[in-house]
Amino acid sequence: MKKIFLYNFITLLLISCNEGEKKQYLPQSVGSINSLTIVIDPPLWNGIVGDSLRHYFASPVEEISGAREPIFDIQQIPEDIFKGMTRASRNVLIVTTDSKNRFDIRDTLFAKPQKVAFLIGETTDDLISEIKRFAPEIILTFKQNEMKEVQNRFRQTLNNTKAIEQILNIHLTFPSVYNIVKQENNFFWLERKVKNGTANILIYEVPKGKICANNKDCTEQIIHMRDSIGAQYVPGPEEGMYMITSTAFAPTYSRIHINSYSTIESKGLWEVKGFILGGPFSNYIIEDPKRERCVVIEGFIAAPGTSKRDLLFELETIIKSVRFLD
Repeated sequence: MKKIFLYNFITLLLISCNEGEKKQYLPQSVGSINSLTIVIDPPLWNGIVGDSLRHYFASPVEEISGAREPIFDIQQIPEDIFKGMTRASRNVLIVTTDSKNRFDIRDTLFAKPQKVAFLIGETTDDLISEIKRFAPEIILTFKQNEMKEVQNRFRQTLNNTKAIEQILNIHLTFPSVYNIVKQENNFFWLERKVKNGTANILIYEVPKGKICANNKDCTEQIIHMRDSIGAQYVPGPEEGMYMITSTAFAPTYSRIHINSYSTIESKGLWEVKGFILGGPFSNYIIEDPKRERCVVIEGFIAAPGTSKRDLLFELETIIKSVRFLD
C-alpha cells in the first residue's frame, strides 16, 4: 500500500501539476539559511545511499579551513512523516526507489518560495549513480534559492549605496548592518560587526586586462593584487602588519559570469603578515562592459571561533547583486 501511495504521489507531482493547482494557497516556506530537508526512509538513509547523500550535500565548505562546516544543514524525514508543515521547508530533496529511474526539480509544490528535487532509482545502485550525476545541479539550484531568500531579507533594511554609486558607478544590494568604515580614492571598505569579529567587503577597481588577461595560470597575479591592496588599505594591529594571501594554501580561481558580466572568481585564505589572524575570502574581478576597467569586490571574514559558512554566503550574495550603472 505504501508503494502504491508513493507511486501515485510522485506521478501526481511530476506529471499532473497544472497552472490551476499552482495558484492554490500555499504556506510561506521556512528554514534557516543553507538548510535542507531530505525525505528518505531510514533503511536507505542509514546505508550506502545515505552515505552518498552526505558525501555531496553535507561535505565541508572548501574555503573554510579546519572548521568542517557542511554545505547544508540536513534534516532527514521518513516518507510517511512528510506531511503538513514538514513540507514547508524551502529546499526539499525526495529520494526513493521505484520502477523507473527519474530526476526532476520543481518549484513551489508545498510552500512558497520552494525548490523540490526528486531522485528516484530502481535499485540502490541506481540511486547512488543518480546522486553522483545530479548532485551538482541540485546543489546549485538550492544555493540559488537560498541566495534569493537572503536578498529578500536584505530588502527589509536596505543600506544607502549613493557614495559607491557616484564614485564607482556600481550598485550593490546590502543590509543596513554593513557600514562604510574606510573610503580612500576609489577604494571602499564595508564592515559588519559579528560575534568575535567582523564580516567585510572591499571594493576597488583595476585597469582592464591587468589581471588574468590570457589563459595562463593567474594565481600569482591574483595574490599580487590582493597583497598590494592589503599593504595599502588593510593594516594589521602593528606597524608593518597587513592583510596578505595565506602562504599555506594557494587560492583557487575560475572564470564565471555574474549577471552576464565576465568574472574571475577566486577563493582562499587570508592572513595578517606577522600576526596570528586569518580566515576565508571570496574575491571577484568583474569586467565592466562599458569602461576599460574591472571592479574587484572581495568578501572576507575576521572572526576567530565563529561559524563562517552563512556569513561567507551572505557576502557572496551581496557581491553577486552587483550592477554596473550607465
